[in-house]
Amino acid sequence: MARSKVGKTVESLGEYLREQRVSARLSLRQLAEQAGVSNPYLSQIERGLRRPSAEVLQQLAKALRISAEQLYLRAGLVSPDEGVGGSVELAVLGDVLLTERQKQTLLDVYASFLALNAGSSAP
Repeated sequence: MARSKVGKTVESLGEYLREQRVSARLSLRQLAEQAGVSNPYLSQIERGLRRPSAEVLQQLAKALRISAEQLYLRAGLVSPDEGVGGSVELAVLGDVLLTERQKQTLLDVYASFLALNAGSSAP
C-alpha cells in the first residue's frame, strides 16, 4: 500500500531528526530529555509513526540547535515554495500566545484562502 504525502513527509521528518540527533552525538534519551518529551514519543516521531506539533518541533530544534523553520518544512507545516505564505505560516507557528489548536485552525483557514485564490482567474 502506498503512503500518503503526509505519511512520506512525517517519515522524512523522522529520518532527518534521527540524522540530526546522531550528528549532535545525542542519544534518544538525551534528546527527549532536552526537548521535554518522552522517549517513546520521540522514538515514534523518528520512525514516522507520529506527527509532532509545531511546539514540539520548536523544542526539538532548540535542543538540536537547528532551525525550527527546517523542521516545519520537513513536517509539511510550511510550504517550500517561496512567496506562498511562508512568512504568514511561520508567524502563526511562532506565536506563543496561541494554542496548538488555534494555530492549526488559522493555518487551515489560510490554506483554504490560498487554494480559493489560486482557483479563481480574477486579477
